[in-house]
Amino acid sequence: MFSKRNRFLFQNNPERYAHQYGGYCAYAKASGELVDIDSMAWKVVNGRLYLNYSPRVHRKWEWDISGYIEKADRLRPDVLRKLKRK
Repeated sequence: MFSKRNRFLFQNNPERYAHQYGGYCAYAKASGELVDIDSMAWKVVNGRLYLNYSPRVHRKWEWDISGYIEKADRLRPDVLRKLKRK
């Protein structure tokens, strides 16, 4: 997953690779939850970095990436309210 090329790309354009959903798990976010992530469970989709709780959860998320992203994006305001409460 990590390579010299990825590091170079990140260093030259860090905004492009900013994590989505405040760095919380993209799979859980689709259910409106805030869950920590495993830094080894990630994927860049359409130029955006999505993180997941674990490699096992990451595999589940990959079954319907676009569907989970759509759900998570719809729930964004609800999750932002949860972040403010933390």
